[in-house]
Amino acid sequence: MKKIATLFSLVLLVLFASSCKKEQSLQSYLADASGKEGFYTGDLPVSSVLSAKADVSDEIKETIKSIKKINFVFLPKTANNTAAYEVEKGKLTNIFKDNNVYRSLMSMKAKGMNVNIYYSGDTENVNEVIAFGYGDTAGVGVARLLGKNMNPAKILTTLKSMDFDGDNAALKQFSKMFNK
Repeated sequence: MKKIATLFSLVLLVLFASSCKKEQSLQSYLADASGKEGFYTGDLPVSSVLSAKADVSDEIKETIKSIKKINFVFLPKTANNTAAYEVEKGKLTNIFKDNNVYRSLMSMKAKGMNVNIYYSGDTENVNEVIAFGYGDTAGVGVARLLGKNMNPAKILTTLKSMDFDGDNAALKQFSKMFNK
């Protein structure tokens, strides 16, 4: 009887250990990257990016109000960190590959970057929008927009309408973080 109990305990232990996945979540990746050398990380309240007096349409203001916070992690690629770039790109790729949380919204290539946009929630009630991008000259990074009842189509329209190369002072200030 003692052998059966020991064998049963061993089988339960093996089943329990094999059922625990060592997969990293996006939340744990963002937390782990914070403070790592060479990484740019941050949390931005949306109110700091767009003021209520901004010269944009009411539809864009409504879309922005649905976004509460933006988290980002970025590792610029340099000649000295090629291995770290590949490791981080692999970690982020694995987070989004074959998961049950994030659904692909779109993929694109722009200015040497591969960018994938994901979301969580349903199409009418999105909780997160995630942009994951990498490029051999720029680096690798992820930005997560947290909100309530976000509409992915309206967010994409808002992003397309923004003038990232123009004279927007807030965007220039934000982009200074990434310039060396």
